[in-house]
This record gives sequence, structure tokens and C-alpha cells, in this order.
Amino acid sequence: MQRFLDEHFLLTGKTAQRLYHEFAAGMPVIDYHCHLPPEEIAEDRVFENITQAWLYGDHYKWRAMRANGIPEVFCTGNASDADKFKKWAETVPYTLRNPLYHWTHLELQRYFDCSDLLAPDTAAHIYDHCNERLRSPGYSVRQLLQRMKVEVVCTTDDPVDSLGWHRQLRATNDGLRVFPAFRPDKAMNAEDAVSFNVYAGRLEEAANTSIGNFDQYLQALRSRHDYFASVGCTVSDHGLDQLVADSYSQAELETIFAKLRAGKDPDKGECRKFRSALLYELALWDWEAGWVQQFHLGALRNTNSRALRTLGGDTGWDSIGDLPQANALAAFLDRLDSTDRLAKTIIYNLNPADNELMAALIGSFNDGASPGKIQYGSAWWFLDQKDGMTRQLNALSNLGLLSRFVGMLTDSRSFLSYPRHEYFRRILCNLFGEEIDRGELPGDIPWIGQIISDICYTNAKNYFGW
Repeated sequence: MQRFLDEHFLLTGKTAQRLYHEFAAGMPVIDYHCHLPPEEIAEDRVFENITQAWLYGDHYKWRAMRANGIPEVFCTGNASDADKFKKWAETVPYTLRNPLYHWTHLELQRYFDCSDLLAPDTAAHIYDHCNERLRSPGYSVRQLLQRMKVEVVCTTDDPVDSLGWHRQLRATNDGLRVFPAFRPDKAMNAEDAVSFNVYAGRLEEAANTSIGNFDQYLQALRSRHDYFASVGCTVSDHGLDQLVADSYSQAELETIFAKLRAGKDPDKGECRKFRSALLYELALWDWEAGWVQQFHLGALRNTNSRALRTLGGDTGWDSIGDLPQANALAAFLDRLDSTDRLAKTIIYNLNPADNELMAALIGSFNDGASPGKIQYGSAWWFLDQKDGMTRQLNALSNLGLLSRFVGMLTDSRSFLSYPRHEYFRRILCNLFGEEIDRGELPGDIPWIGQIISDICYTNAKNYFGW
């Protein structure tokens, strides 16, 4: 019987094992979308204990702990770090068949050389062992990234961010490159006039300008887009429930903007027009600058209003949404493509029912300008587990070119999350290996190995120009 998490984990045959160990395992990592805090990279933070590195900000773990009956004080509350770790250790044995069980033990092995299973009776030993490692030389944030062969990190940054940490990082020369990504979600949120005006004030300060109408609002955002480019940004990112591509006039936009500035909430149709206009203008700027634009679609956010009131956003109360995606997405891409101003684009879906839809739709806008110009993005958030990754890979294989795929990302806030790239690579190699063994693919190991290396690393390197 195969040992749990041995060197052949997820690799069911000799061919898959060869493909992984010879062509995937040693490739560097390009993490082109994550939520790591750039200040902690710039300052090369040293964590005091594994709870800080592992449980702070990790809503995946918090959701599992809540489902296991763990009170909130041990998730986002003021319990001690040691007690929070104990409660996570109590939960881990109950996460069998959830990807958290795999990720937890992969991370213990890869970062801390710890092969023990985390459980209540091993918690104290593992906590002390990991804390001792974290306090030893070689375990600062940048060294943790280097341990996993991370070559590029692309963070997620609001247009009003100063990017001071990124400017500091540009002066370092240790082989790790950290780039910002332009994430203007808050700039497009017109549903709440009070929140919008707070944001507009921050934008005025960041852009050093006054904003009295919609055109001035656009110009302020454009100045921040230019500023991001000056600090090395070549990527934008949008987190949306769905794309919108409603028609609008300049007069309507000015009226909506004036309504917002007067403290009045626009109606739903006006919000859609406002967002449609901004999405189009932002996409034009991305094309002009030669950036890659990313669209994360399909989340149903903040479903628990009581938790949102008491704990705030990004604390683990979101879900998969079921909004229609195809028509507006196609109209948005077509409007840009019709004037040949569609930038390289990556589209991610959160509802697995949309897998084939997304994989098929991108094929309508790949125009031969570059390999894989329009990408069907990796399995994301609730889908970045074995079944979700396999289904995404199969949909892209069936309806597009998997060989041109730019591969995996972490989408994580944790510096210990990089074994997810290994997880993806093992799943990828097993898919190819099993089909070779069944005679569904030729046994051309050098060529298929090259494709695997490309998906793991080279495609992303060439696509983003990093």
C-alpha cells in the first residue's frame, strides 16, 4: 500500500511519476495572482509562531473550524496563538477528503520536514517544532518563498495604494521579483454613495487632483494606472460577480456621478451603466499599456450579513454564485475586439457549471496574435482542489489548447501556500501519465514532458514577459 504523501503522491503509475519528477517538480514558480502583503516581503518578516504564518487571514481554515464547532474566538477572535493552533489541530482529523487535509500535511513536510499527522495528540510537538524552525536562520518570508523556488510574486493592489513597498522591493537583488497588480474593484462600486465618496476622496489624494465630474474621475484613475506602470505593473485584476456590458451615454454617466457626489444611491440600472463604462475604459488602458487583464467571475460575496457586520469582509462567508455569465462576457470582449483593442485576457470562473462555457468562449477571441492570448484561468478559490483542477484541465483540453495554458497560481494570503503549485503539478502529470498508459496519448515522453514544463512555468513566463 502506498504511504500517505510519499514521493508518488497523486501519481498512480510509473509514467505519471516520471513526468512529474523529471519535468515538473524542479520548475520555478511564477505566482501571477495572490494576496500576499508586499510590506511583509519588503521587510522580510520573521513569524513568531506557525499560527501567525498559517492561521492569520486564512478563511479556508476558519470555515473548516466553524463547521467543526469551533467558536469564533479561536478563528478571528482574541484567543492566544497557541490555543488557536490547538483548535486547528482538533479540526484537521475531521478534514479528511477536504483539500485542507492534503495542504496542511504538504506544508508541514515541505517547509518544516515534519511528517507527523496533525491531531490533538501531536499538536504540542508540531507547534514547538515549527516555531523553532520559524525562529531559525532561513525561515524569513523571502527565504520561505525561495525555499519553494518562487521566482515571481504578483500581489493585488488598489489604485489608491502608494506602492511604497513595491518601490522598495525593486531595489532588492536576490532573485525574487515582486510586482503589483491593478485591482480597481472599489472604484467601480457605486451601490453605496457614502462608501463611494470616501473612496473618491482617497483617489483625489492619491492622484493629487480634484474630482468634480465623471471625466475627472476617469482621469484620476488613469493617472494611477500610469503610476502603477511606472512601478513595474503589467497586470490588472477584477473580482466581479459577473461582467456587465450595458449601453450608456456620456450624459448618463455624468448624471450618475453627480448623483453619487450628492450622496444619493444610484438604482441598479445606473450602477450597471457606471460599471460598464469603467470596465471598458480600464480595458482600453490595459491594451494601450500592453498589460494582461484578469477577470475573476462568479463569487457570491458576504452571504452572512450578521458575520459581515461583526467581522467584516474576507473572513470566510462567501460562496459560489450562479449568475449568468456568457452574454455579457461575450459582448464585453467583442466590443474590445471589434476595434482590435482586446488585451491579453485571463478569465476565471467560480461556478463549475460554467467550465465548458468559459473554455468555449475564449476560443472566439483567440486571434493568432500570440499563443493563448485569451486564457481560461486555473481552478479558483472553491475549485482549487483535486476535482476542481481536474475538471478545469479537462474542459480546457476538450475545447482549447491545454498545452498553451499559463498554469497554477496560489490566490493566497499565506506564505506557506506554495505546495499548491506542487499539488497542481502532480494532478497535471497524472492526467497525462494515465492517458499515455492507456494508449490514449503517444509515449513521446520528451515532447509531453516539454508541454508539462511549459504549463508549469514557461508559458506564464512568456505570456507575462517576466
